Amino acid sequence: MSPHSEQPRFAVLIDADNAQASAIVTLLGEIAKYGIASIKRAYGDWTTSRLNSWKNMLNEHAIQPVQQFGYTSGKNSTDAALIIDAMDLLYAGRLNGFCLVSSDSDFTRLATRLRESGMTVMGFGEKKTPRAFVGACDKFVYTEILVTSDDSTEAASAPTVSRKSGKELRSDSTLGKLLRAAVMSSADEDGWCYVGRIGSYIANQAPDFDPRNYGYSKLSQLLAATEVFETQSRATKSGQAQKYLRPIQSKKVAKPKVRADEA
Repeated sequence: MSPHSEQPRFAVLIDADNAQASAIVTLLGEIAKYGIASIKRAYGDWTTSRLNSWKNMLNEHAIQPVQQFGYTSGKNSTDAALIIDAMDLLYAGRLNGFCLVSSDSDFTRLATRLRESGMTVMGFGEKKTPRAFVGACDKFVYTEILVTSDDSTEAASAPTVSRKSGKELRSDSTLGKLLRAAVMSSADEDGWCYVGRIGSYIANQAPDFDPRNYGYSKLSQLLAATEVFETQSRATKSGQAQKYLRPIQSKKVAKPKVRADEA
């Protein structure tokens, strides 16, 4: 039996006109966390110089270039070619999911259609990607956190993600509401929540959430940095330690007692 037989199989479809070649190495590494990139295709007009940064990457990572001429100025024929291939692959029935690499909102309906057919859809694009496309994916990863540091102009000009301080994290009301809701979604009667359940809730609510967007490699590091949760370690029956947390309880200030003769 093949060692890959039990792992999910993904088709990685890249809109080379709207994706960063400098992110492809870490992008493929990201996909490897979830399964096998059994199909890898990059779409674009390879006769132009605009895609020169991609050409070395194609051979190194066994990515099949799909030639698509721009038939009409101002119209993106690449999108149509990618969508047609995606539907052909869907009907072939040999995949578990798709990875759509683009910052273009034109793929929103494709992502929705693939999910309707039971496919897992991961999106990869820049932070300028429209919310409609982001929300249509099961998970969306911003490529700014994946760009490799090399000497290329594209990588050098790519924005870096700096680590946000605890104060900055606490001032982010959207993040605060998401984290608190995640904790309270499976909290016990005392407000304690097993840390392992938090990630699943967040993934279902916010496809583009990633602790690396805030400069932290792990969710547990991000939670600790906010300084709004207290932690507790509990031992399982097997002796393993599990971490629980809950929002820090505000201390109630005791009211001074009033003597009868002062009432």
